[in-house]
Amino acid sequence: MASHSTKKSFSEILFGRPLRTEEQEAEKIGPIRGVPVLGLDALASAAYGPEAALTVLLPLGAVASRAIFPISAAIIAVLLLVYLSYRQTISAYPNGGGSYTVASENLGRLPGLLAASALSLDYILNVAVAISAGTGAVVSAMPDLLSHTLEICLGLLTFLTLANLRGVRETGLLFMLPTYAFLACLGATILVGLGKTVLGQRLPAPPVYPTEPSGLWATTHLWFVLRAFASGCTAMTGVEAVSNGVPLFKSPKMAERTLTAIISALTFLLAGIAWLCYAYGIEATPPGRTGYESILSQIVAAVGGRGIFYYLTLSTVFAVLCLSANTSFADFPRLCRVLALDEYLPAEFAHPGRRLVYSAGILTLALCAGLLLVAFGGVTDRLIPLFAIGAFLAFTLSQLGMIVHWKRSREPHARRSLLINAAGALATGTTLVVVMVSKFAEGAWISVILIPLLVGLFWRIRRNQEKIDRKTDTDGLLELDASPPPIVVVPVKRLDRVAHKALRLALKLSPEVQAVQVFSEDVDMEDLRTRWREVVEAPVRAAGLTPPKLVLLKSPYREFFGPLLRHVRQLARDFPDRYVAVVVPELVERRWYHLLLHSHRATLLKGLLLMRGGPNIIIINTPWYLRGEVEKKITPAKQAPASSQMEDYRESPTRRRASRQ
Repeated sequence: MASHSTKKSFSEILFGRPLRTEEQEAEKIGPIRGVPVLGLDALASAAYGPEAALTVLLPLGAVASRAIFPISAAIIAVLLLVYLSYRQTISAYPNGGGSYTVASENLGRLPGLLAASALSLDYILNVAVAISAGTGAVVSAMPDLLSHTLEICLGLLTFLTLANLRGVRETGLLFMLPTYAFLACLGATILVGLGKTVLGQRLPAPPVYPTEPSGLWATTHLWFVLRAFASGCTAMTGVEAVSNGVPLFKSPKMAERTLTAIISALTFLLAGIAWLCYAYGIEATPPGRTGYESILSQIVAAVGGRGIFYYLTLSTVFAVLCLSANTSFADFPRLCRVLALDEYLPAEFAHPGRRLVYSAGILTLALCAGLLLVAFGGVTDRLIPLFAIGAFLAFTLSQLGMIVHWKRSREPHARRSLLINAAGALATGTTLVVVMVSKFAEGAWISVILIPLLVGLFWRIRRNQEKIDRKTDTDGLLELDASPPPIVVVPVKRLDRVAHKALRLALKLSPEVQAVQVFSEDVDMEDLRTRWREVVEAPVRAAGLTPPKLVLLKSPYREFFGPLLRHVRQLARDFPDRYVAVVVPELVERRWYHLLLHSHRATLLKGLLLMRGGPNIIIINTPWYLRGEVEKKITPAKQAPASSQMEDYRESPTRRRASRQ
């Protein structure tokens, strides 16, 4: 049998062994793993970006498949400008140049917080959109699962959360196979489809027959195109991830190569999908309804039929769409860390967890995305209008910040770099306006409200932290005074080993100890007065100590916390120059499921004392561990033997269990 030291705990099996701080360098990645870790968001958006644009064009009928190609060309043009801009950002900020960092350093605190709020919302929405889009892909292949959309989404979110808590390298290794399988399968589909169109082969009829354009096309042509462009621009989300995650890489050059690989692959996918939609006359189907089939499902079926390759490709699409949320899981915690270091978030967000990832940020992201999925039923199209606002606002602020950066710079290529970032800012700013106007009534107004609210939240957290620092900071020496010892209060319900341990500690702290019992006449509980002198006072006097005073508090309404809190606060008022220390006895059982079997009165009492106590009230916990605890004596002197009277008051097992609750 293996020794106990070689056995793995449940947490090690689930999350892996804890990593030392010096192992951080070994956790850094290169381009091969960088694409799965930080590029899945951008790559997977090729699946739902064109579909979002075609969904907007549904009323136009067959015209939609012809309009998607020029719309995609415009999206690719903006994408390339953003790519050039972010390559410069990586070079200028080798320690991580996310929108928050760039905007804060070059534009000021408020623009920096605006960028952080936009990025935070974008990352949360990305998780929800990616998972719901992945679920939509599998529902296309298996329509019977349509009614279980939300359950599948939440299951995938749980899997992604656990995977990311295991660390960056393991996440990259886990996601490599589906990422490169997706690129291979979809790339092969596009190349075969392009080959058929170039060679002039007879094309099969599309799986969903095009409809005739409605009369709206002639009168609202530009409006539909702008709305479709705004929806399709979701294909550019995730581009910033590499510049924000430069510290994850072994060197900034590897980050640049990773960004280049991601943008090259994404450009190829967007152009290929747009061309095949045009060549095969493929349209979108109404999402969330019976008969729904994704654009990629239609393209793969039209190019290669519904054989083994169809299901293999759709499986990789499903996997990558779901896993694309990993980009947010990689970047959102790092953004939270930077905000925490600047005191805009609690300090816990800046602390690496057991696997050198920022666990607080990962769990917060999972919770927020889960709430969104529940609120919107897991349907991608309902989330798209909220999606692009944050991304393009962050893009624009980052580019504006880089313009100011290059103005201050004296590098030889500063002028050329400034022009590139200016072009990027113009492109993303214009796109932001288009998205806000065209999607405002469809839900973008929520983002317009949420982003300023997040800015206000970050600002309030910082102000609160500054207020705490002002009140707690001191440059003086530690002041010692001759104040009297504290008055110690020990809540006691029964004279068991848990209470004995608390009383022993209390007697070492102060000669003034009060054992307080809150009782009610109609509740069956032990009367401590019957054996107090024999069990407590006698051995304490024998040890040369002052016996604790037994205080009985009557509770006519059978409540425990109220009378005890009033008594403690009254002591603090009566003795304003002394501390009142409340020693809280607590039974601790080591098995997690024991938490479900017993009350948590001690925990509630500690919480109430913290919230409703005062500056002179101190809380001390004395846990009694059910396994391994050895009772200690106050003094070496023998305690009085149990008399027949004590035997009369010994409780039955049933009463003893009831009194612990």
